[in-house]
Amino acid sequence: MNALPAPVAVAQTRQEELIQLVSFNLSGEEYGVEVLSVREIIRMSTITKMPNTPYFVEGIINLRGKVIPIIDLRKRFGLEEQEPDSKTRIMVMDDGKGLTGLVVDSVSEVIRIHGSEIQPPPPLISENISQEFIAGVFNHADRLLIVMNSHRMFNEDEQGYLASC
Repeated sequence: MNALPAPVAVAQTRQEELIQLVSFNLSGEEYGVEVLSVREIIRMSTITKMPNTPYFVEGIINLRGKVIPIIDLRKRFGLEEQEPDSKTRIMVMDDGKGLTGLVVDSVSEVIRIHGSEIQPPPPLISENISQEFIAGVFNHADRLLIVMNSHRMFNEDEQGYLASC
């Protein structure tokens, strides 16, 4: 019998799996998160400021009766701040514990790729972005797209705070 051992078969299946990413821009760079994590994409709206929040929390919004914390990804990644414009969007993410809005410069497209096309992140991608957020890198139309692990953007304390909003 020529069956592959289970771990090899699973790894091979993951590499051949078709993955859909929502690509977005932040400070001139292109990022992507799995489409299954994105609940919806909305235009910037009025954000209610909250006292005593982490520096990267812009505040909260009411989205059809649900209060959602809003995170500025530029601040979270230590990038230069920028005033929102007509392209700025909030990506409403579902991490399984609740909804969180991520402010991004713009949202580009949905990209379909095979898992094998995602390369492991190099040891040092940027001084501003912690390696744990990075799932990999993908060469997309002669430019690199950084694939984010949306479930690892926040540490345990931050996740607890966001869940309590």
